[in-house]
Order: sequence, then structure tokens, then C-alpha cells
Amino acid sequence: MNYNNVLLAGETWFTVERHFKGWDTFSNTSFHDGAKKFKEVLRGEGYDVDHLPGHEVPTKFPVSQDKLNEYDVVILSDIGSNSLLLTPDTWLESERSANRLSLIKEYVIDGGNLLMVGGYYSFQGIHGRARFADTPVEEVLPVSLMRTDDRREAPEGAEPRKSSSEEVLTELPGNLPHVLGYNKTKMDDGGELIYSYDEDPILAVGEYGEGRSVAWTPDIGPHWCPESFMESEDYKLLWREVMDWLSGGG
Repeated sequence: MNYNNVLLAGETWFTVERHFKGWDTFSNTSFHDGAKKFKEVLRGEGYDVDHLPGHEVPTKFPVSQDKLNEYDVVILSDIGSNSLLLTPDTWLESERSANRLSLIKEYVIDGGNLLMVGGYYSFQGIHGRARFADTPVEEVLPVSLMRTDDRREAPEGAEPRKSSSEEVLTELPGNLPHVLGYNKTKMDDGGELIYSYDEDPILAVGEYGEGRSVAWTPDIGPHWCPESFMESEDYKLLWREVMDWLSGGG
């Protein structure tokens, strides 16, 4: 099998600004892609990355197992569970549609590979609104999720340290450059801890059925992942090792 096909869902956003200047006011809207460096690194390693921006996830994320199986790795990054649960058929037409959280679980069990990346709408997220706790996706993650807002801001910098018990991803360095925050989780019984900070998982891996999953609890881009980290060799090494392990090459 060719392990090069990757589906990245999320990691984009729109910003709407309102400007007030005396009597006058105007607004403007801008679009942002926080995965530019991440995609550059993966494509440089030979991965074919299909990126679904956040606003396209409800309409274009696969709604069948066959379509999901076209990808060797599925990445969820800063995209809440509602965007996967609510297709236009269900939201606008009150019709039944596939539960894509259940599809992802079955995809992993049948041999697919999942990476969840941290962010304000990952894991539980801001005010708990990402809402992946108690879903089929949580069942195939190597970590257990909080039931409340799980963000841990670290403006002073948090340096991930490698676990001394790790048995996979052995080529990664002992410490990684600092991050500025992450989603708090707890290790699951079936997971293996690779990096941690203050006893919280930063990178964890696990095998479920025939597939594999990885939880990276900081971001892949701003603001939790500083540009200095993204431009470092450690960033490239991290994602080369993680993706190779996920796709069966490590």
C-alpha cells in the first residue's frame, strides 16, 4: 500500500474586525491558514496532503467508509465535533446522515491512522465547545479527555520532555523547543507517552484494532507553536517521525 495520502481537516479561520474612527466605522474580514508550515513539511517528506479548510469540513469531509479509506492518515486540527456531526442534510433538511465521528473510529479500527492536533477547537477546547469527550473519536485516542475547558496557556513557555519509558519514535530528541500552551488530557490505558510537560501528555501514541492514533496536544502553528519551533529542525524531525510511525513505516 502507498502510505502517502493524508487528509487534513481544519486549522483555518476567518477573522471579522470592526473599526471605529470618530463618527465613522467600517469592518473587514480576513482568512487565515495556520497549517502552512505543517503542510510544507509533510509535502517535503513526500506526503500528498488534501486540506479541507474549517468552513468546508461540514460539506466535504467524507461521509462513507470507502471515501475515508482513500486516506492513509486523517488529521483533525482545531476543528470541533459539530463540524463533523452536522452535515447540510441534517442541519438544513432534518434528514439522517452518517455519523462521521463513528466513521473515524471504524476507520482506525479497520487499519486507518488518526492524528488529533491541539487547539482552541480540539479535544475539549475553549469552554469545552470542541466536545470530543464521550465520542467515538475519544475511544481511539491514546489519551482521555477532560469534561470542561481543557486549555492550558503557558505564556512563559513549556518545554516538552521525552518520557524515559518510550519504545517508539526513538529518533526524536530528549526535549523539544518550548510551546505556549496545549490541551490538557490524561494518558489512556492503551496509550504510550512520548513527551510530557508537568505530567500532562504532549505527544502520545496508541494502536487500536488494525490502526494507529496520535495525540499532539499543542498546536501545529500559532499561537501555541511559536515560529521559532516551526522553523527548527526539531519540527521537521517531529512530523517526519510521527507520520512515518502513523503510516506504518516506523
